[in-house]
Amino acid sequence: MNPAVRNVFVVGLDDFNRQRLESLKGAEECRFHGVIDPEAVYDTEVFDIAAMLEESTARLEAFDGTVDAIVGYMDFPVSTMLPILCERFGTRSPTLSSLLKCEHKYWSRRVQQEVVSAHMPAFTAFDPFDDEALIRISDAGLHFPFFVKPIKSSGSRLGFRIDTPEDFQHAIERLQAEIGLIADPFNTVLEQARLPDEIAAVEGHFCMAEAIIGGWQCTVEGYVFEGEVVSYGIVDSLRYPQVLSFFHYRYPSGLPEVVQDAMCALTERVMRHIGFDNSAFNIEFFWDEVQDRIWLLEINTRLSQSHCDLFEKVDGVSHQQVALDLALGRRPEMPHRRGEFAVAAKFFYRVFFVDAVVVRVPSDEEVTALEADFPGTVIALQVASGQRLSTLPEQDSYSFALAHVWMGADSAERLLEDYERLAARLTFEFEDIVG
Repeated sequence: MNPAVRNVFVVGLDDFNRQRLESLKGAEECRFHGVIDPEAVYDTEVFDIAAMLEESTARLEAFDGTVDAIVGYMDFPVSTMLPILCERFGTRSPTLSSLLKCEHKYWSRRVQQEVVSAHMPAFTAFDPFDDEALIRISDAGLHFPFFVKPIKSSGSRLGFRIDTPEDFQHAIERLQAEIGLIADPFNTVLEQARLPDEIAAVEGHFCMAEAIIGGWQCTVEGYVFEGEVVSYGIVDSLRYPQVLSFFHYRYPSGLPEVVQDAMCALTERVMRHIGFDNSAFNIEFFWDEVQDRIWLLEINTRLSQSHCDLFEKVDGVSHQQVALDLALGRRPEMPHRRGEFAVAAKFFYRVFFVDAVVVRVPSDEEVTALEADFPGTVIALQVASGQRLSTLPEQDSYSFALAHVWMGADSAERLLEDYERLAARLTFEFEDIVG
């Protein structure tokens, strides 16, 4: 084997992302290998992390060559597996402890409170299996309305706004039925870490209650290299009117420069304090324009896969460049505004049913024609004919995303106009609709 080749192992590598990775600067020096089949992390909500770690370790140990980097570009379970695998094989990554200070939502809030307390909502942890949970939340000083989510959440799944006791009861029933899908594998990870006693007591089946925060939502994409915190782009997260479901992610941000600068300063302060290093991350913020106040929503210990195409369209390269460079010990070099478009977005084509059966989706020919009519557009259908919507993984609590649509344009206004024209031609049909 060529000794100059760097062997990069990607957890959950699929063909689409292999092509992206192979187009990055310096990729010609790398050979990309999959670790764990993509179906095991994309097409299921059942994650046996212990078995996946065992399988990954065996595959890496059996490899005839050097293991130079182990990377991923997904949230749970991939993000939490990486530090464990990297430590076993001596490759670069943040420590498991620093990663959990971001991903364990209660621990993360406790650590954030030490340095950015003015930018956090009131919060408390609670056990959804405790009959007195609502009383304990009230005793902690939280009253309606508030938001609840698991200690380890994935996307917007099992997140609920609570305005009444009935809302809370509905959320509790869902949480009790489904939280184990994330909690059980997350506990496998927690068992491998040294946790403070007060954090260890709040295991994976616990939830968070937080005061409602809101405003203009965005995500700061960044990385830490040898202790240096760098923010390289801010992506806006825009929701459908009157609901919690995302409509589209847009890059670059339309926030005032002074607000963007303040968010980057907060990002540097909190990531330094956590001790997170040698990895990509992103932090979600709100800017309350009325109060001119910035709120920190949560920290994610990986770049957003949803944003890869946005950076490629606007800056000229997917920000997977950052993850690859860091894994190989190189200072990342992201280009700036060298892409084909001035603005780009990922749109979520949604329906707001409780459930339904899909009886028609756009054909391959229809999708190809739409992509040709809107140059640069990529359409990824999320459902198939005959599928029941409630079987879709990783959905929020209020809607179902039928398609993801990435588009670019010369202005934010033109971007929305183009999407509306495209969406009018995306034809889905349903039966057994539960409204």
